[in-house]
Amino acid sequence: MNKLLVLLSNSLRIRSSLNPGDIFLNRKTQRLLLGVAILLGAGAIAVLLAVTLRHEPPKREVTDQALLVDVMQLNSTSVQFTVRSQGTVLPRTRTVLSAEVSGTIVEISPKFIAGGVFQPGEVLMRIDPTDYGVSVKKAQALLRQRQIEFDGAEKLRSQGYRAEAEFASAAAALASAEADVVRAERNLERTYIQLPYEGMVFSKDADIGQFVNPGTRLGVTFATNYAEVRLPLTDQDLAFVELPDAAEITGTGGSDGPEVTLTAVQKGQPTEWQARVVRSEGVVDEKSRVTYAVVRIDDPYRLHAPGTPMPVGTFVAAQIKGSAVDGVIRVPRSALRGSSQLLFVDDENKIRIRTVSVIRADTQYAYVAGDELLGERIAVTGIDAPLNGMLVRTTDDPQADSSSPGQVAVKSEEE
Repeated sequence: MNKLLVLLSNSLRIRSSLNPGDIFLNRKTQRLLLGVAILLGAGAIAVLLAVTLRHEPPKREVTDQALLVDVMQLNSTSVQFTVRSQGTVLPRTRTVLSAEVSGTIVEISPKFIAGGVFQPGEVLMRIDPTDYGVSVKKAQALLRQRQIEFDGAEKLRSQGYRAEAEFASAAAALASAEADVVRAERNLERTYIQLPYEGMVFSKDADIGQFVNPGTRLGVTFATNYAEVRLPLTDQDLAFVELPDAAEITGTGGSDGPEVTLTAVQKGQPTEWQARVVRSEGVVDEKSRVTYAVVRIDDPYRLHAPGTPMPVGTFVAAQIKGSAVDGVIRVPRSALRGSSQLLFVDDENKIRIRTVSVIRADTQYAYVAGDELLGERIAVTGIDAPLNGMLVRTTDDPQADSSSPGQVAVKSEEE
């Protein structure tokens, strides 16, 4: 650097000592010297920066490459299984009302509307009874006549004035007249549309003033004393639910089976109802290969007791109280790989992938059978690509680093 300054100073002295003519003649030489000076200065600055700013980058050393995982020890427990299913609330008794006699509808109950509730024997609709009342009177009058004829024939027969054939004819005429009275009275009763149960009107298909013939649809009703829900169960579900047998069905069409909790959303809020399985339909569906269990709900519309109604047509989720099983190993569902594999951690903290017997699994837990597994450890931390023999560090090891499970511990020598 000092040599460069001396050279520039000498160059200036030379320039000052020269006359203007010499300066003009040596301009080419001056440009050459100036370029050399610039190059030497830049090189000197680069060397100076390289010497003064040189510094080694920090060194980082991986102290432990083993993955840190959470583990749990396998223990047996007793489990009360819950079988989940779903279905739609349906009426136990549903009736399609049809006219049995012809005539004009002359009376309709104000309750005979969709959603109307009626009592047993209450008249919902009336067909014009005039003609049928006349028929009853005519049949009764004819019956009285036939009765008189029969009594006379019987008296003459006892006195020996009538043949046996004439007496038999009078008896036949009397029986026919009695049948006509019964038929006429029954047709008169059929003008009253009424039902033997407490129920609700589902739909109304005829109205006042309409002329109907036998078979004309008048409406649809259903009983409200109880409703039913058909719950599909797979063969695996049936292993944990004790369904009533067909031989246990009583006169009410059911028996006491497992308890069921039904859940649905009513008015924006989840609502529960308690019910019970009363029977199984006893056949396997050919298409879906499931068996239907039937759940009964007493007084679904809460007409006789306080509570939240469960309208027919409500879609409900069901939790059936299943059987209790002893000696089951319960593990987190997230620890299960595929359908039947667990990551075991041996005494050397190495991963061993093994297949186990899973008897049931839900969204939270998997239930494993096998007394030989008791006391062993499994990894419950997710590992993306586990390999047999893979070394890990476990959180139950007092020497394990405090890093989060699933992370590699790294330490820095220099920062």
